[in-house]
Amino acid sequence: MHCSSPKMVCETKIVADEHDAIHGTKKESILWSSPPSSTPLNPAEAKDVGKDVVFIREFERGDQEEVRRIFYEGIMERIPNTAFRGLWQQPKTQFLYVLLTIMCFYMTKSLTLTCCAPLILMGARYYYSRKVIQNYLDCALHTDMADIDAYYMKPTGSCFWVAVLDGRVVGIVAAQGHEDENTVELRRMSVDSRYRGKGIAKALGRRVLEYAMRNNYAGVVLGTTAVKLAAHKLYESLGFRRTGQSEDYRLPGMSRSPLERLFFQIRHTRYRLQLREE
Repeated sequence: MHCSSPKMVCETKIVADEHDAIHGTKKESILWSSPPSSTPLNPAEAKDVGKDVVFIREFERGDQEEVRRIFYEGIMERIPNTAFRGLWQQPKTQFLYVLLTIMCFYMTKSLTLTCCAPLILMGARYYYSRKVIQNYLDCALHTDMADIDAYYMKPTGSCFWVAVLDGRVVGIVAAQGHEDENTVELRRMSVDSRYRGKGIAKALGRRVLEYAMRNNYAGVVLGTTAVKLAAHKLYESLGFRRTGQSEDYRLPGMSRSPLERLFFQIRHTRYRLQLREE
């Protein structure tokens, strides 16, 4: 199993669900093709292609800065999501915070301090979410995201792609092969926030599935700590099925100190898409 030798380009008419479609365009199905022919386009055709088509191609060294920016911004968005939205996924933590607030009232007899307690708890959640996620980000930016060629382009069974729209890199995704399990792991998927809602993430996901099928892998797996429901719906729309969930997942950079455990919790969900029976 190996990366295909010619650099494949995915030409995608961008439109997913009706609410995701590009404004002013009709819904169309996803089309996969080899690199566009050398036949020149007239100006009108070129303008139309620039508006409606995202090209997914293999990573090149010149993409490094934009790739790291998209990855960095995507991870930083998880700080408020994990601190605040993530609390709704943690009923035990909610109960504990309510208990702490009640204890504050009984110990201080101060209504003002009791009212401030939830704000202090939320502030602590934000602080620890930022601390842990920045540690994780620092780890990623000094390992695989520091040298994409070495981690994804050179090893057998791995690859990295970028989505290009209007001449700029707007999305990224990686595939990492696991020969012992005969699976490909979908990793590092992220789309520039300015270009979301156009079906780009789905096109990137399909590129990984195509890669896995071309190289005869039995399945595609992924793990996510995403809080937003939209991310999980995206994986399910691609055909992935949930295979497990952990409330005690440890991100790189976590210290697992008592305060960190109190103010930072994260849910890790595993997905798998079976391509063929082994």
